[in-house]
Amino acid sequence: MPPLEISVEFFPPQTPEGEAKLEEARRRLTQRLRPAYHSVTYGAGGSTRERTFAVVERLHRAGLDVAPHLSCIGATRAQIREILQQYQALGVRRLVALRGDLPSGVRDPGELRYASELVDFIRAETGDHFWIAVAAYPEYHPQAPSALADLDAFARKMRAGADCALTQYFYNPDAYAHFVEEAGKRGVTAPIVPGIMPITSFARLARFSDACGAEIPRWIRKKMEAYGDDAESVRAFGLEVVVRLCERLLQLGAPGLHFYTMNQAEPTLAIAEALGLTAHRSR
Repeated sequence: MPPLEISVEFFPPQTPEGEAKLEEARRRLTQRLRPAYHSVTYGAGGSTRERTFAVVERLHRAGLDVAPHLSCIGATRAQIREILQQYQALGVRRLVALRGDLPSGVRDPGELRYASELVDFIRAETGDHFWIAVAAYPEYHPQAPSALADLDAFARKMRAGADCALTQYFYNPDAYAHFVEEAGKRGVTAPIVPGIMPITSFARLARFSDACGAEIPRWIRKKMEAYGDDAESVRAFGLEVVVRLCERLLQLGAPGLHFYTMNQAEPTLAIAEALGLTAHRSR
């Protein structure tokens, strides 16, 4: 059985303090977890383009494998081509290709409206230079007209030339198992890696989940609500929930784990240590 592939995700900071925090998290995660690659997010409509590139460049020059996010909504082909050329010149070999969201107040969706079109464009422009990951939604995209339509859209992205899929975070392993099964019926054989969101704050988790459509199972929500302002109990319970989730996902055959770190090392490392992943990542 191949080794389990671990990856981590960062967002580009806005302040010098945020940059220092990111560097410290990156250093600790690299030392203890040795991720296969580090992904870096890209703001709505490319709003963090320069900051994203700066983080990618810094990580790449530190000798790390980096997978920058690239979204197409609101962008022209020429703009995307320029970004691809920048990453090629830098030596980046991975991308996370996304549709993305339009910034508030912007109505023009750009020349490429769907992630499948972006993947197709990347392949047409760069051939096999990039390993490409796309997004998957085990609980289905909140803007999809139906679950079946979302599965079909996902299969189109994979057929366009994606090498892997990274899922939105979730806390119901059955949703992941069902999604992988349904994707397989549509001919998807590439790895579908579950995205893992550590739980450190109920208020933060609820805010993120309401914004992106991820479900917090009622029993988890009620238990965290019951802890109120007891932050330590929320963190301990959240760790237990996510560790059990990961254990179940690995039993189901998940090919890897992609951690949404929120630029913090400790929550991800606590999960990884409980799973025995900080020393030898094989099973």
